[in-house]
Amino acid sequence: MEQAAPQIVTFGCRLNAAESELMQRQAAAAGLQNAIIVNTCAVTAEAERQARQSIRKLRAENPDARIIVTGCAAHIHPDSFAAMPEVDHLIANDRKTVLESFTALRSGQDAPMDAEPLSALDLPQRADTAGAMQRAFIEVQNGCDHRCTFCIIPYGRGVSRSVPMGEVAQRLHAAVAAGYSEVVITGVDIASYGKDLPAQPSLGQMLRRVLAQVPDLPRLRLSSLDPAAVDEDLWGLIASEPRLMPHLHLSLQAGDDLILKRMKRRHLRDDVIALCDRARHLRPDITFGADIITGFPTESDAMFAQTRDLVRQCGLTWLHVFPYSARTGTPAAKMPQVHGTKRKERAEQLRADGMAASAAHHATLVGQAVEVLVEQQGLGCTPHFAKIVLEGHAPVGRLVMAECYTLRDGQAVARVRG
Repeated sequence: MEQAAPQIVTFGCRLNAAESELMQRQAAAAGLQNAIIVNTCAVTAEAERQARQSIRKLRAENPDARIIVTGCAAHIHPDSFAAMPEVDHLIANDRKTVLESFTALRSGQDAPMDAEPLSALDLPQRADTAGAMQRAFIEVQNGCDHRCTFCIIPYGRGVSRSVPMGEVAQRLHAAVAAGYSEVVITGVDIASYGKDLPAQPSLGQMLRRVLAQVPDLPRLRLSSLDPAAVDEDLWGLIASEPRLMPHLHLSLQAGDDLILKRMKRRHLRDDVIALCDRARHLRPDITFGADIITGFPTESDAMFAQTRDLVRQCGLTWLHVFPYSARTGTPAAKMPQVHGTKRKERAEQLRADGMAASAAHHATLVGQAVEVLVEQQGLGCTPHFAKIVLEGHAPVGRLVMAECYTLRDGQAVARVRG
């Protein structure tokens, strides 16, 4: 009987998703069959609960498959995941993209648990099919040297490590050669890029140099940025590099100074305002996204109102909102907690603010011609990260021009140019 190819189930961030792509190829290359690999996330207790629930369901539905668990949650709590009767093997987070981990599993051994030097992700060859990847995610950094009081991730991914510039440039060349129209630079804390490398290049310096080496890359986008660490070279790229998309996603977390201090964030409210003002001065059409936590311990109604006001004052458009979730082992878990219902209510309010901001941006697109990355048939992404409805056929993963002519449920609708 033919054995099934390895299946990947992914939780969490874009970096996890990018790593899962490589894990699937490495597992297949190692000849691992009839296996399900669960790539867990530890950013919230809910994310870990969902991973455990998924593992149990996967076992019930696939009694003969080997279930292999990795990712941040499994790295932080290996004993509890290993104790699950549904789990056959664990892979350390820093070994999950390494071919040897899967060849060991194929031969019936446990995957080695020693750390592996950080390397940029290999890229698959893309094809123009409905299932083709729309953009390439290139890991340039992993781990984190900061200790925000709510965050468990540094314990799952270790200290900050950076991919050398030459290797990043090679991956960009490979992305262009493979036919990708857009590359996303990703990591746990990309603003900390380079501090561990010999010459200590900043994120902006690295991007400036590699973009010069890859002139035929159409689009470059950044994942989440720390508002406290935008370097001068990056400011220069925001002002003058058209291939850098006019969209910044900020690791904001809150808009009240006392809450930011209790989170041990490195920025304050005025820093975010200054950042947005400077970015708009350099590039007036830029849009902003933000990660925001509602109901952080000790957050009052007035403090939450400060966060909502900052969203309006800075004109933040794409909001990623989630209620605070206490993580055992973090300082915030020991602080006076906000009631869970209040956390969720505030999240709903802020999400409604985000939906209104998104609809307002989409309304500005009507009557415009925009360049769109086709993410799937009927859906495209503008340079400003607006997801618009596409009418007309266009190859997935390609850049096309489209005419926005109306709104539908707060979303711009566009016709692909023939």
